[in-house]
Amino acid sequence: MRHRVAGVKLNRSPAHRRALFRNLVTALLQHESVRTTDAKAKELKRWGDRMITLGKQGTLHARRRAAALVHGRSIVKKLFDELAPRYESRQGGYTRVVKLGVRAGDAAPISVVELVDRPGTAPETGKKKPARRRDAGAKESAKKSGGAKASGGAKKKRAAAG
Repeated sequence: MRHRVAGVKLNRSPAHRRALFRNLVTALLQHESVRTTDAKAKELKRWGDRMITLGKQGTLHARRRAAALVHGRSIVKKLFDELAPRYESRQGGYTRVVKLGVRAGDAAPISVVELVDRPGTAPETGKKKPARRRDAGAKESAKKSGGAKASGGAKKKRAAAG
């Protein structure tokens, strides 16, 4: 039983897994967007949110904890000086995972993890798009093509004639 066991294994040793997520978190904080597989993206969201929370604390201890995970002093500086003030009023949910589809080579599901409220992106309005009706599109295309009944009738006529 895996009760209260956080995180995913991803078929890697603990050292490899830690190195992988350190690199991904560093890339996320540096570029504010990372493209990776779905499983890694879901776990990266946890790590990224935790780093921004450390940045919001702003203490020397938090800075040292962040520096222990993130590669590069410039990224730690960006985390505490740019990203933390940007998310000061937000109570969590600093990252978003958007599913992109499958990778061409091995059909692995690919997602992009990005920081919300990035400069250069459209601001969120908080309104949901209206739900699309899937039935209406199928009915319209069936009417235009003559529907399934017409093709079935044509087969019967050919069978009777031949």
